[in-house]
Amino acid sequence: MIDEKYEIRPATPDDAAAIVEAHLRNRAHLGPTDPVRADAFYTVEGQVARMNEHGTARWIITHGDKVIGRADLSGIVLGPFRTASLGYWVDGEYLGRGLAVRAAETMIAHARDDLGLHRVEASTLTDNLASQRVLAKCGFEKIGFAPTYLHIDGAWRDHFIFQRILHDNPPPLA
Repeated sequence: MIDEKYEIRPATPDDAAAIVEAHLRNRAHLGPTDPVRADAFYTVEGQVARMNEHGTARWIITHGDKVIGRADLSGIVLGPFRTASLGYWVDGEYLGRGLAVRAAETMIAHARDDLGLHRVEASTLTDNLASQRVLAKCGFEKIGFAPTYLHIDGAWRDHFIFQRILHDNPPPLA
């Protein structure tokens, strides 16, 4: 169950140490669905650098002062395409509370209402049924299969591709 103890908000450099702690705490939990990370990823400087990447919106899920997950929009493209890729994860101790759905819906609202995006896409490993359920609950439709799509856990892995169309408004004129 989701209550007022959980917050989903944009990450700031002040959150970097807590983000590092969350990733270290969840290394085994995230390993099968994450790329192999360089040591710099697990540093405050590495996390601040990630927050400053162009074309990315990084948000965190918190429980009190503890970071317990993340939700991102990456590869944000404006112009006539107006799309981004959604990614998310939840701390292994907080699964089954609807937090991934809430985080995904928060990012979808941000994409639509704040960024004016037309669509959001997401991909999952073919055997990641939990993430596929999250996307289904959030109104995504499966649109394809991508062999050897991403390098995850040390190997190129097959993925399913999903999308959610947010609106049919024309893009702003350039």
